[in-house]
Amino acid sequence: MSLCPEKILFLPGASGNTHFWRPAADFLRTPLPTQQLGWPGFGDVPRNTTINSLQDLAGLALEQIDRPTALVAQSMGGVVAVQVALQRPELISHLVLSVTSGGLDVSALGGEDWRDEFAADFPTLPRWFLDDRTDFSARLHELRMPVMLVWGGRDRISPLRVGQRLAELIPGARLEVFAEAGHDLGFTHAQAVARLIDQHLSV
Repeated sequence: MSLCPEKILFLPGASGNTHFWRPAADFLRTPLPTQQLGWPGFGDVPRNTTINSLQDLAGLALEQIDRPTALVAQSMGGVVAVQVALQRPELISHLVLSVTSGGLDVSALGGEDWRDEFAADFPTLPRWFLDDRTDFSARLHELRMPVMLVWGGRDRISPLRVGQRLAELIPGARLEVFAEAGHDLGFTHAQAVARLIDQHLSV
């Protein structure tokens, strides 16, 4: 029996866009309170010189978690979510991971290298995350809370093979695929994704 969540914490991707998950959050039917977390130095959140790694971001997320919480995470945020769930599993009721590496080597699974283009498009963002090579592949079996993986069939950054591999490594993980969607499906398919989140939270 899983924990009953008392809040939902949304984690953005590398752009730090705190508006990315807002449409999906607005479509949710659950009465649970929601929170949109931003990354210092990303998007419109001011820099914090103490934040210099994904581990630091996980610590930042944990500061917001004082009760059983469902994490909904996009791309890079999914790596942070996995780290939080591994570090404090007793606080995480559910995980929703959308088009993330989840701590796998995406390049080995056919993912395009997005880093140079992303750095050129967002020159003011911190650089440290571009060099991150977090590897959770040997620990994903430790995730025992309900996990839903949401993927786009046309995602070139984190292709479907990544989601399939995560589904193999995470016990009981459920993989939902939007065949025509890309890397931004959490935003472009917000209503359908919200419906899946509502279903997942009832598990």
